[in-house]
Amino acid sequence: MKSSQKGLAELIGTFWLVFGGCGSAVLAAGIPDLGIAFVGVSIAFGLTVVTMAYAIGHISGCHLNPAVTIGLWAGGRFDAKDIPLYIIAQVIGATLAALAIWFIASGKAGFEIAPNGLAVNGYGELSPDKYSMVAAFAIEVLLTFFFLMIIMGSTDGRAPAGFAPLAIGFGLVLIHLISIPVTNTSVNPARSTGPALLVGGMALQQLWLFWLAPIVGGILGGITYRSLGKDENKPDIAGEVS
Repeated sequence: MKSSQKGLAELIGTFWLVFGGCGSAVLAAGIPDLGIAFVGVSIAFGLTVVTMAYAIGHISGCHLNPAVTIGLWAGGRFDAKDIPLYIIAQVIGATLAALAIWFIASGKAGFEIAPNGLAVNGYGELSPDKYSMVAAFAIEVLLTFFFLMIIMGSTDGRAPAGFAPLAIGFGLVLIHLISIPVTNTSVNPARSTGPALLVGGMALQQLWLFWLAPIVGGILGGITYRSLGKDENKPDIAGEVS
C-alpha cells in the first residue's frame, strides 16, 4: 500500500475510534434511565477497534494510536520511517472526531463544554473519581503495556489466524472497564489530544501525561513481547491487526 493510503486509513480509523468511543460517552452515557453508562462506553471503544481492524487492518495495520505505532516499532514490527506519518494521521483523525462530537452535542439546548467535557482524560480534579497524578501515570503505563502484549501476541504469525481483532477489541473493553474511573481511560495519546484541544484549560495542561505514560507502556510492551515471543529459528514476523 502507498503511504498516502496508509495515512488516510489511520486518519479514518482513529476518527471512528474517537467518535465511537468518546461520542458514546458524550452523547449516550448520561441519559437518565436510558444511558449506556461507563460499561457501555467501554464496549463502544472495543467495538470501534474490532470494526476498524476488519475494515482497514489489511491497509495500514489499524494502529489508531501513537503508543501502538511506537510500541510496534520497539517490538520490531514497524518501520521507524513511517512513525511520523501514522502519528500525524492519528492526531488529525482524533481532532476531527472531537470536532464532530462537539458539533453534534452543541445541537442540544443549553450545551456547554465543561472543563471535563468531551470525555477528556485527566487526573486530580479531572479524574472521574479524583485519582492522583501518580495513580493515573501508573495505570496508563500498565494498561498500555498489556495492550501491546495483546496486540503483538494476537498478530503473531503463530497465533490462531483471524481472531486478532476480537482479542484486541476485547482487550480494549477490559482496559476501559478498569480505568475509566481513574483517568477516563486514554492508553492512546491521539484519543486524548483531540478532546483536549477543544476543551483547553486543565485538560490541555494535563495532556503531557497521556502522551508520556502510554508511550512508555507501549515501548515496554513491545520490547517485552519481542523478547518473550522470539523464535530463534525465525526472523521477527511483521505484524498487522489482521
